[in-house]
Amino acid sequence: MDENSNKIPDYVTFGKTFEKYKWYKPILVFVIGLIIYGVLQGIILMVCSGIYGMDKVNLILSGGYDVIDTSDVGFYVSYISVIIFAPALYISSRIVKDRPFSSYSSSRGGWNWKIYFKCLIIPFIIYLIIAILTVLNNGKAHTTKITILPLILGLIFIPLQCIAEEHVFRGLFMQTLGSWFNIPVLAVILQSIIFALAHPYNILGVIGILISGLAFGFLAWKSNGLESASALHTINNLMGFYTVALGYDILQNNITNMDFISGLVCMSLSTIIIYYIGTKYEWFNEKTNENKISS
Repeated sequence: MDENSNKIPDYVTFGKTFEKYKWYKPILVFVIGLIIYGVLQGIILMVCSGIYGMDKVNLILSGGYDVIDTSDVGFYVSYISVIIFAPALYISSRIVKDRPFSSYSSSRGGWNWKIYFKCLIIPFIIYLIIAILTVLNNGKAHTTKITILPLILGLIFIPLQCIAEEHVFRGLFMQTLGSWFNIPVLAVILQSIIFALAHPYNILGVIGILISGLAFGFLAWKSNGLESASALHTINNLMGFYTVALGYDILQNNITNMDFISGLVCMSLSTIIIYYIGTKYEWFNEKTNENKISS
């Protein structure tokens, strides 16, 4: 038996290993996915404008993070707008038929929930400790009128939003760049730049997002899948949401020096420890579905 038959293919360059792969096909997937996303987004905006009014929808779309009210269920329009990345990518990949959608999730045979939930634990502990220390030092930032419904919806929508983002930025974008240039490090760097430019922050915030994109890309590359990056992304966004929703932080486009430093500490420590423990205990070596790995 070939000893390489049990080797998991490199995730970043995985796309080009499929028989039907052509360099231009990821562009087709992106363009078709963008059209599908536009249709889905249009439907969502029509429904939301009917419920909340077009003025409020326009405010959310044009005002960035500064106008978002986490106590309002209408806030989740922004989350749903990101969640639909996933079905748009799924449908476009089925239309182009260059490779299975599961190959965007991992090169181990698709998405593995066990890896995702294991990787949630480490950043949760780190972010919780930093959040508690920050709260003890700063106290409340504002009064809150949050109700139970938004708090529950956050637990549902935020993980879905993060997983969808990972499939687009670390899946479609990073794998495409990796397949084009065959240099995983370059693909990790380039996708992080794209990721940073997609977020409406000040320069310090953009640098923070760039670092996050590098961390997510590194984890996806080294774990041969999106689960660990999605777990870290999920905890990062959940902690950010709940500290704001409960009145201990302010959601804004202009990131402060302290927010940048605390975010850098949490992201760096989480990435290093997830990689170390995940590698040591072979979390990332399990093939989800061997039939989906072969090209």
